[in-house]
Amino acid sequence: MEGDTFQQWKNQCLSKCDLSKKGSVDHDISHIVSFINSHDQYFTTSSCSGRMILIDGVSDCPDVQKQNCSWLFVTHQKCQNKDVVTGLEKSVGEATFKFEPFVLHVQCKHLEDAQLLHTVAINSGFRNSGITVGKKGKIIMAVRSTHCLEVPLSHRGKVLISDEYLDFLVGVANEKMEENLKRIERFNDCLQAALQPQQQIRSLQEGTDKKPVYRRRRKRVQVNSVTDCDSQSVKEPTESNQKEMDCDLMFLS
Repeated sequence: MEGDTFQQWKNQCLSKCDLSKKGSVDHDISHIVSFINSHDQYFTTSSCSGRMILIDGVSDCPDVQKQNCSWLFVTHQKCQNKDVVTGLEKSVGEATFKFEPFVLHVQCKHLEDAQLLHTVAINSGFRNSGITVGKKGKIIMAVRSTHCLEVPLSHRGKVLISDEYLDFLVGVANEKMEENLKRIERFNDCLQAALQPQQQIRSLQEGTDKKPVYRRRRKRVQVNSVTDCDSQSVKEPTESNQKEMDCDLMFLS
């Protein structure tokens, strides 16, 4: 019953439309998402490969939320100064430049499955990762890190930084993106190493868990009927044991 419920959750989640602004999985992590979703005990619920974003929030909102801000610029790759400058020209409020690292949320079938992914994430450098268990028993493992950057650039539409500082800021953000991509590949390598043996073990267990079926048969056996590999260990048959005899044998199918 537990397995059926998890499979229903998985089918419902993976069949939904992607509601993100981009509308698809980021290219740099699409192979990771596909690999995780190919395993019976996991499925991804949300993901981002990492991004640089310039948002313009309202002046009286200290905690900028998506519904209270406009996106002036966003990229999932390295950026250039001109990209940020172009975005700042559109600012009328509190423009903030952010670098947000790779994040991945995975629903897990069992707690031990989540613990395995958590170990992979920690060993890959995502040390802010964690596991949560919901009221309905949903187990979510989040891959996160503190490899972030957030800097305010304007106030009420007025740019507060110099060109020199903007050059420095973009350089720092690009370095963080490089490190982020390295951690993603490290996570992928550790994930492959951890889940492939687990899949083999599960397949082996599923094979041994099948109930054996026994059949009782009556078979006519001749002693002088031996295979080549057994012939050296069998003595020459005598006249008395060349007769056919009946015996009950138990065969495992």
